[in-house]
Amino acid sequence: MDKINYYNVAIEEINKFKDKGLRPKLALHACCAPCSSHTLEFLTPFFEVTIVYQNSNIYPEAEFIKRRDEIERFVREFNINNKQDVKVIFLPYNHESFMAELRALAAEPEGGKRCHACYRKRIEAALKHGSENGFEYATTTLTISRQKNSQVINEIAKEIAPYYPTIKYFYSDFKKKAGLLRVREMKEEYNLYQQEYCGCEYSFRDTVLRNKMKKDNENH
Repeated sequence: MDKINYYNVAIEEINKFKDKGLRPKLALHACCAPCSSHTLEFLTPFFEVTIVYQNSNIYPEAEFIKRRDEIERFVREFNINNKQDVKVIFLPYNHESFMAELRALAAEPEGGKRCHACYRKRIEAALKHGSENGFEYATTTLTISRQKNSQVINEIAKEIAPYYPTIKYFYSDFKKKAGLLRVREMKEEYNLYQQEYCGCEYSFRDTVLRNKMKKDNENH
């Protein structure tokens, strides 16, 4: 499969309306404050953004709450600093229901089929909320992460988008053009909480526990 430059795709889509004085409504799935940082900086000059915080994958619930509260704080400060009006809606936390179909993929490595299924559920949540509430576009912050494959994320969105014909999916690669550098800078600027793992108990197992075992082995 040939790689698509999704940064260019995003710019081409923006160019379709930016000179017409339009500012479409966009539903943004966001997983955490750091991933929202440069993504909002990129999107808000062109879109009226509402963050859709649907992350029932996150384990444990205390971690979900910590990330939820941090994104709320960040958006509040971002709005003040940038004279924006980004809104945040929090969808219910239901970890067991969310994870039910992913349990069979417990042995999959981080970034594999289990993660792809998780991306799909959260992208669909943004499309569903946006289509039901009069938004013109939906997208996700997932493509800002250096650990995640933007080609895969956008291909998953392409599979889902036709089921929501009243809304357009905004294809992106937010990490491009120094996006990751801006994330690092904005994490410092806003003193953002940076989690150690993606979210679910499997990523906790594969990241935090593995790092702990490595550290323990180094100390013996």
